[in-house]
Amino acid sequence: MNLVTLEGIAKQYSERQLLDGVNLRINEGDRIGLIGVNGSGKTTLLRIIAGLEQADRGKVTVWGGVRIEYLPQDPHLEGDMTVLEHVYAGGSPQLRLLGDYQEATRRLEAQPEDPARQERVVFLADEIDHSGGWAAEANAKAILTRLGIDQFEARLGALSGGQGKRVALARALIDRADLLILDEPTNHIDADTIDWLETYLTSVPGALFMVTHDRYFLDRVVNRIEELDRRQLVHYPGNYRRYLEKSTQRQERLAASEKKHQNLLRRELEWLRRGAMARSTKQKARKKRLEELTQLRTDGGEERIAMALTGRRLGKKVLEAEGLAKAYGSLRLFEGVDFPLERGDRIGIIGPNGVGKSTLLDILAEQTEPDSGRVTWGQSVHLGYYDQLSRGLDKSKRVIEFINEKAPLIRTEVGHRVEAAQMLEWFLFPRAQQQAYISELSGGERRRLYLLWVLVHQPNVLFLDEPTNDLDIPTLTVLEQFLDHFQGSLVVISHDRYFLDRNVDFLAVFEDGGMSTRYPMPYSNYQRLRAGRVAMAKAASADRKPAPKKRREEAKKSGQDKLSWKEAQELESIEARIAQLEEEKAGLEAAVNEAGADYVLMQSLAGRLQVVEAELEETMQRWLELSVKTP
Repeated sequence: MNLVTLEGIAKQYSERQLLDGVNLRINEGDRIGLIGVNGSGKTTLLRIIAGLEQADRGKVTVWGGVRIEYLPQDPHLEGDMTVLEHVYAGGSPQLRLLGDYQEATRRLEAQPEDPARQERVVFLADEIDHSGGWAAEANAKAILTRLGIDQFEARLGALSGGQGKRVALARALIDRADLLILDEPTNHIDADTIDWLETYLTSVPGALFMVTHDRYFLDRVVNRIEELDRRQLVHYPGNYRRYLEKSTQRQERLAASEKKHQNLLRRELEWLRRGAMARSTKQKARKKRLEELTQLRTDGGEERIAMALTGRRLGKKVLEAEGLAKAYGSLRLFEGVDFPLERGDRIGIIGPNGVGKSTLLDILAEQTEPDSGRVTWGQSVHLGYYDQLSRGLDKSKRVIEFINEKAPLIRTEVGHRVEAAQMLEWFLFPRAQQQAYISELSGGERRRLYLLWVLVHQPNVLFLDEPTNDLDIPTLTVLEQFLDHFQGSLVVISHDRYFLDRNVDFLAVFEDGGMSTRYPMPYSNYQRLRAGRVAMAKAASADRKPAPKKRREEAKKSGQDKLSWKEAQELESIEARIAQLEEEKAGLEAAVNEAGADYVLMQSLAGRLQVVEAELEETMQRWLELSVKTP
């Protein structure tokens, strides 16, 4: 069943044409991911489909009865409303009933003796009973809690930007529509919540159309990719992995076409330069043809060029940070944090929102003073810090002027000088756009320019704070190509599992006011090790408590409540083995952290650590089976 159809959609802002001849069909069951360069018009297209913006030309058909729910990147929330009031203001009848009931209850509390208000509450409660609204309320609170929002009566105006985005996301999920449109839904939520959101979106009915930079998310959720390229959509069936395969084939075809185009252009230029004797009309026709050829824009693969800039030499000493603590008033973020960084380290930092990850980077970068502790940098360090505030971005300058301040000093790995215009093209700024003022760029384009500005300073230590919140997939690909050539030390704060797997070697978890030991990548390895730690903690808790009465009764019924002599001996040996394994595990974790750039040793240690973790988990399970029995 077709839900929405777009035919010949065009949209232009000032002199900038964003969309031109866009055609799209969204059907029931479609889960579509929209990708493209920042500033190419993705959000504009979403808003046109949602009916919040009008196209200059073309036709949008939303078939009768189709409900659309749209989550923008920066949702506008009424500051005086509570979290639940905002959720209940959705379009579904059940939510509206719950909102009316909440308001009626509040009015009755103000005048409890008013019979009309009493009748109103009773009537609404009865309506909610018949419509199954109480289950909808429980579902709403469960989704809010899963997204990290448990203060249901909190005023929206008192929430942080990230919390507000999660409340808006919760409403979009709770108020189920025929078509759900999401603009960067994974921003401002942690990796565990992204895991949950993946499962949720794949399990609920309804069509989905979204923009996201999270490539694992795309790979696991969508069944179709639409790429906004040169003002039109290119259709790719399948998930992100399938898109990569088909896109590579398309790029190869475009490259072959570009080669033919360049050969034809070269022949035309040679003909004109020879000054061939020909009739004036023929000469004019050839010149006009040349102008048309030079205006054709084909994809020469510049969006895949690696930024192979020469890095500065980095000495042996990089960073020593010890005993760091920071609090704001009564809010204690962290204390006693040590963060050593050695040459060649590539560390990812994860943790819940609001625990102080960005503050820690600010302290390490000496942008913020710690309450206690010390930070010592090596003398050869040149830090590049891609922060969330875009410090140093001068919006009054033109794009080319801003980058040209540093570009004359930049050379490639083989010593060739790189012009600012060429670097900007590598970072997806065409020549015409390079003359624009930075203030005229979209938010995503400014962040892309800021990233380039950080990199052209040729850092040998690089801090990246949530780069995937603002950068599109093509820009992330360029950044990753740069990081492939980067020989310095890297620290990344991110919830993007794909980006972490692709670019870092170890993962540090920042939570509960401190920093964990470092886990060897990939991210799935951290998840497995964490699950093992949780299981061991539960087992240790069970060791301190008597077996539950119910479990003992079940064991008695099955005739297995008594330990045999052999089992008693096994239990004793298991407890000793658990102690040995835990001691070996702790030693391996310490050794992995100290392996530094010795990747052969690191892989060997990580492999042994996996074996020990697996044996420990099996041993703990057997210990639990025996411990419920009586001696």
